[in-house]
Amino acid sequence: MSRIPYPDVDALPEDQKAFLDKLAPLNIFQMLGHAPHLLKPFVGMGTAFLQNGKLDPITRECVILRVGYLSNAKYETSQHEAIGLAIGMDGELIEAVKSGPNADGLSHEQKLALTFTDHLVTHPHPSDGALKPVLKHFGPSLLEELVLLIGYYMMVCRFLETFGVEVEEGGPKGADIKLD
Repeated sequence: MSRIPYPDVDALPEDQKAFLDKLAPLNIFQMLGHAPHLLKPFVGMGTAFLQNGKLDPITRECVILRVGYLSNAKYETSQHEAIGLAIGMDGELIEAVKSGPNADGLSHEQKLALTFTDHLVTHPHPSDGALKPVLKHFGPSLLEELVLLIGYYMMVCRFLETFGVEVEEGGPKGADIKLD
């Protein structure tokens, strides 16, 4: 059960209602109705990662899921498990991500990304030892995307867990989100 009530969508400004109507029917978006001025920027950044990101989509989903598992964010992990499956991940890879960066079944890139994710979630100032291998593999542009991806999904998980956003009735809708 959510820790605060979901806002009354009918009480939102018309432009926010219209924007919400264009989005997937996700409880996270509905909960953001309490701060309608933040809804568009929040969705815009998430869309940038999911539709315009340059990271390999499977690696991206591994990172998002790892942040969710480290945050014990059931909503986030259920949504992105569905997205991961929709883009070609299998249950074994999802279990490997759950287990962590040393699990069998992860590619070299996924192990690097998850090792860095684990480090960055707990160390806001990553060590040179943690930074150098991912910089060498990804280069500056993709490393910046990786850092922002980790940070964005840390924020998402903290929002979800603070307000107790629930998985939608009928299960996660993550796979219903159109990914180009």
